[in-house]
Amino acid sequence: MTQQGVRWSADQVLALAPDAASRKAGSKLGAAGPWSEAGSSDEGAVWGLCKGSGSKPYQTVVDLADAAGPAYKCSCPSRKFPCKHALGLLLLWAGEDGAVPPGEAPDWAEQWMAGRRQRAEQKRSTPSADSPSGSGDPEAARRRAERRAARVTAGASELEQRLADLLRGGLAGAEQAGYGLWEETAARMVDAQAPGLAARVRELGAIPSSGPGWPVRLLEESALLHLLDQGWLHREQLPDDLAAAVRTRIGLPGTADGPPLRDRWLVLAQYDTADARLTTRRIWLYGTDSDRTALLLSYGAAGRAPELALPVGLTLDAEVSAYPGAGQQRAALGEQFAPPAPATARPPGVTTAEAAARYGEALRDDPWLDSVPVTLDRVIPTPDGDSWQLADADEDSALPLTPSARSRPGLWRLVALSGGAPVKVFGECGHRGFTPLAAWPEATGEAVQLC
Repeated sequence: MTQQGVRWSADQVLALAPDAASRKAGSKLGAAGPWSEAGSSDEGAVWGLCKGSGSKPYQTVVDLADAAGPAYKCSCPSRKFPCKHALGLLLLWAGEDGAVPPGEAPDWAEQWMAGRRQRAEQKRSTPSADSPSGSGDPEAARRRAERRAARVTAGASELEQRLADLLRGGLAGAEQAGYGLWEETAARMVDAQAPGLAARVRELGAIPSSGPGWPVRLLEESALLHLLDQGWLHREQLPDDLAAAVRTRIGLPGTADGPPLRDRWLVLAQYDTADARLTTRRIWLYGTDSDRTALLLSYGAAGRAPELALPVGLTLDAEVSAYPGAGQQRAALGEQFAPPAPATARPPGVTTAEAAARYGEALRDDPWLDSVPVTLDRVIPTPDGDSWQLADADEDSALPLTPSARSRPGLWRLVALSGGAPVKVFGECGHRGFTPLAAWPEATGEAVQLC
């Protein structure tokens, strides 16, 4: 298989867009009009010159064979990755045959790709400071870890006192106190180097203004936060896997030290979440041989899309390494052995009842788990009063959609794809309901991204 033989769909290209504005602008450049000297190579490179407002056209090149997903270079001044020109070039390449013919890369594109290959080779051959063969000082690392653990312990103890004060004064006082006190407590957790605690404290502060039933939700989330505090303060008494889950939830960095697993990984879904500080990208993979599901996380500064981007609906012949912790889905992408290829496999599905049971079982290993990845087989999107649910076509059971899923355009894509008939849906199943991320019609067809 050569890269020249793999044509992405427009949906797969537009899924790489960092925001809606880039998606719209890139779509306008997906025609041959503004492009000249466009070409592609069997090694996975696509290039072209795009006419802009200046006298010189923008030089745009995309490396589709990069192990971490497509890499982009454009002479335009945009700080978005990919920019609208890269998206337009990929749409042109994915569309009409002959619009981006095979050829030999021009010097400016070849120089950029050669430089990337050289830097990648140097990175592979140079051990990092925190690797066993690196030059890091293990004793210094141990002392740093001890100092951080002491700060986290102090922060957890302070947070326990804050939660005790909340319950002693009554939950109604949380609404009167406002958000400022919670933000101050979250800042103290940041100072204690416990970002996971800080994030959960900020969530607590937003609950009193979240609508009817907020006291129950505040009590539930306070109990989970108390459990996490106690887990950290008594971590030496926990089983290794549960202790690893506590460290992850606290926000301590971990390493993907699991043995590399090579498989043909189907890219199920990719979506971003953002706050004022960070953009987080989640990419779900399914191993067609190992029957394992893996989650890749990448991060970008606020307003910037993370660099890692993979084509939804294609497969990667690659290695992934798991992070520690019972039931841990997160993994790191390792060596990629071939460019992305078309996918014919789909993950096996379960019933809605089995999906709910799977989430319940996962909570035993990680009580703070919001959701688990699940593929539902033969479900039909069905209105349920003012909301929606996925009803099992063969059993008398259903899963409600989460509030966030009901407000996404992907819901209407799912309804249109189904047309009242059963579909296979991949998504995240948790205590708030089910969030659909990708779907397949019962008849043979490509995955449709819903996020």
